[in-house]
Amino acid sequence: MINTAQILITGGSGLLGGELKKNLPEALFPTHEEFNVENPDRMDSYIAGRDIKLILHAAAFTSPPRINENPENALKANIIGTANVTGLCMRRNIRLVYISTDYVFSGDKGSYAENDPVLPVNKYAWSKLGGECAVQMHDDSMIIRTSFGENQFPYEKAFIDQWTSRQSVTEVAKKITSLLQHTDYRGVIHVGGPRRTVYEYALSVAQGKKIGELSVKDVSFTVPVDTSFDISRFLELTNRD
Repeated sequence: MINTAQILITGGSGLLGGELKKNLPEALFPTHEEFNVENPDRMDSYIAGRDIKLILHAAAFTSPPRINENPENALKANIIGTANVTGLCMRRNIRLVYISTDYVFSGDKGSYAENDPVLPVNKYAWSKLGGECAVQMHDDSMIIRTSFGENQFPYEKAFIDQWTSRQSVTEVAKKITSLLQHTDYRGVIHVGGPRRTVYEYALSVAQGKKIGELSVKDVSFTVPVDTSFDISRFLELTNRD
């Protein structure tokens, strides 16, 4: 059992980080300036003198269109930055939990299990998979692949031909929080809800807002068609609680 005051979480200013603060108010949420994952010396300075037992690494550059325009930013933040965090955890014997994405899959079949082959279809997903590769080098680590969105769907339209296990950030944050005490678990685990279209997901969090229909063929960037999860491993693990 890890004391929540011994947990450090990156990405505290992000959507997921904001929800995790509600669930883990005693955890450390350093700012980007205090704990810059692209600056190992800065991270070492912040850690010094603190009894950190677990780092949940949620900070990432996450916009596929912007990453296509400037992939070097994703290289620095998502791959090199994650490697830096992994190295820190290795040196200081800290457990590492890494937040990854359903987009590491090609999207050609759906209902993906943790050991299914990965094949990203865009540069954002490649950068997150690069982070996974670094984390796999640390024996005491867990990779959480997930998909989440705002508690109210923020867009006017949603894909009717893309399938997902996406849930609201509140639901996903609660599930991630429940996993942090499973310190004996190593490897990858999928966190999400039932398989449904993004449009169906959007309606579930519309909160009365009218949502229009959109096709993946209508956007300029590549998105995988079906990245839904097999979540049986998560259910088996958490049903023991």
